[in-house]
Amino acid sequence: MMDHPRNAFFQGRIVPFAEATVSVMNVTFNYGTGAFGGIRGYWNADEEQLFVFRVQDHFERLLQSGKILRMNITYTVEELAAILTDLLRTEGYRQNCYIRPLIYKSANEIGGGVRLHDIEDDLTIFALPSIRLHQQGGLHVCFSAWRRIDDNAIPARGKVTGAYVNSALIKSDAVLAGYDEALVLNNDGHVSEASVANLFIIRKGVAITAPVNANVLEGITRRTLIQLLREELNVEVVERDIDHTEVYLADEAFLCGTSAQVSPITRIEHRPIGDGQIGDITVQLRDLYLDVVSGRVEKYREWLMPVYTAEAIQRG
Repeated sequence: MMDHPRNAFFQGRIVPFAEATVSVMNVTFNYGTGAFGGIRGYWNADEEQLFVFRVQDHFERLLQSGKILRMNITYTVEELAAILTDLLRTEGYRQNCYIRPLIYKSANEIGGGVRLHDIEDDLTIFALPSIRLHQQGGLHVCFSAWRRIDDNAIPARGKVTGAYVNSALIKSDAVLAGYDEALVLNNDGHVSEASVANLFIIRKGVAITAPVNANVLEGITRRTLIQLLREELNVEVVERDIDHTEVYLADEAFLCGTSAQVSPITRIEHRPIGDGQIGDITVQLRDLYLDVVSGRVEKYREWLMPVYTAEAIQRG
């Protein structure tokens, strides 16, 4: 993997990556008052095309996160998609890539105190060759001693930079204890999600995932998988609270997200999930998801934004 991209969109234009820097006195750097997105581009070698998955949904969520943070981001979703297309064409990726848009408070002063109002906002976007959060095999997870942030404290449905201290605490404690990942409970004692991924469990052929009011991130991959499970695999999906011990009794379990994609869980603490192997529904869903995001399922190509199109080339 490259150490860094060649370019970034920064302060209104595409610049060499080394020029996309902020001051150590930047407000967001000091107080975590930014919001970000994680988007994937998938290379289809047969078509020689790079497809960006559900870009409109990702940018809509980014702008919604900015709204929560009192940000005045003037770009529309369509304008953001055009900027991203130009950036990816400039990078020239012919492989999977991971895209990071970030909106942030751009002022370089901290003398006015911690606040969200009366501060200028800006946008940056960069893209890296593809990264994967989890290993290819089944994950060994635990329950975290930390609780998931509560929406009445820090907006759980927004991808707010400062909120990811919660995720970092959860993840590092799990990894240093010998696990791949951790599940975290919300303040009501129900299973919320993992450090940076949503959770599904399968019990008696039914897929169960925590509802959006359980302090989960309203995941775009989560929403995608709910639709694929129902429409393509004929699996019933129930959104409801999940108790701690239900995970121990699951026949299958998996995490999902832009980075995680579909990541099977085969062990939780000292207990196997089901028979300790990756389950049939999880395998079918993982394979189907990869076909969808790569443009191999015609029904869902409306979710994909092609980068190398005649229109994009003309604009570039």
